[in-house]
Amino acid sequence: MAKYAVSPTGRAVTFGRDEIIVSKTDLKGRITYCNDVFRRTSGFTERELLGQPHSIIRHPDMPRCVFKLLWDTVAAKGEIFAYVKNMARNGDHYWVLAHVTPSLDAGGNVLGYHSNRRLPDPNAVAAVERLYADLTAIEARPDNRKDGMTAASDHLIDLLQGKGVGYDQFVLSL
Repeated sequence: MAKYAVSPTGRAVTFGRDEIIVSKTDLKGRITYCNDVFRRTSGFTERELLGQPHSIIRHPDMPRCVFKLLWDTVAAKGEIFAYVKNMARNGDHYWVLAHVTPSLDAGGNVLGYHSNRRLPDPNAVAAVERLYADLTAIEARPDNRKDGMTAASDHLIDLLQGKGVGYDQFVLSL
């Protein structure tokens, strides 16, 4: 199945301030549940989303190091807040403030992941957009994608340590 156009349209789509985009994934990040707000905002049908990797909505402006941090955190049974720029099926984009948590069984084993996404504050988006542009530029410098992601991750860690905050504290302070 074709994911979406390679080039984003530059158009932003939005959803209601009182709405929440909800999705669940399995351990490999494949979508197992998506609510109507997710489907409407992304432009995909339920059939197109279920079983697909959550990265089907990944916008190319999103630094890979942020997703690595996100997935590493929830795989370790932590929760994380992150601003994420997603791409709709038609190439439009939409920003969210994501709260991602692991779903655990009675024994405390991770079964999958749950994400609730709200409409973000536009001022926070403007601040994080600058950081994400810097991180994606760092990621693009080396010929090796892994080296680029490592360099961007190191830059992000240095920035956070310089501010004396963790990623969640940083995100929630914007």
